[in-house]
Amino acid sequence: MASDHARTDTGLPQLEPGAFTATASIVIDAPREVVWKVLMDWESYHEWNPFVRKQCLTDAWKRPLPEEQQRPSVGDYLYIYPVHIPPSFDSPKLLGASSTFQRITVLDSHSYRCSWVSAEYPKWMLRTERWQVLVEVEEGDGRKKTRYETKEVFNGPLAYVVSAIVGDGIKKGFVAMAEGLKRRSESV
Repeated sequence: MASDHARTDTGLPQLEPGAFTATASIVIDAPREVVWKVLMDWESYHEWNPFVRKQCLTDAWKRPLPEEQQRPSVGDYLYIYPVHIPPSFDSPKLLGASSTFQRITVLDSHSYRCSWVSAEYPKWMLRTERWQVLVEVEEGDGRKKTRYETKEVFNGPLAYVVSAIVGDGIKKGFVAMAEGLKRRSESV
């Protein structure tokens, strides 16, 4: 798990090394409040995100919670589906869409940070930890922008399988999501 005591200049906490890691970073010409609102509006992901097309809160058995309970908090289960690997707005091809089942560990709207860990497999088999952080940056002319940083670390024996089969697609997906977040945030 992450240690907040050793934050990097990216705003991401220091994560344990993994068998496989995916990252992305992009500067967005919009305030953090705007970018955070886009990032947390999971219902609109299908409009701008070619990687993660939708995500919703569920119970421990992946049954979606009613609409009035779709307000995330720490400890909630998060079902992310469909995940397009490689990223695309088209219908999934050969293998269909992927999915992932997570548990929210950090949701900090004041520091603009969120994190979740895998909840689908035994930890000895596959452990993942994903962070998304928004950092305020200042341009040379004094204008403030937002840097989106994201990182996911995969550990356990299945991490090697994930890396071999879809690792490049996940890395491309992280970049595509960052680029989509930039386009969407700069247009609202």
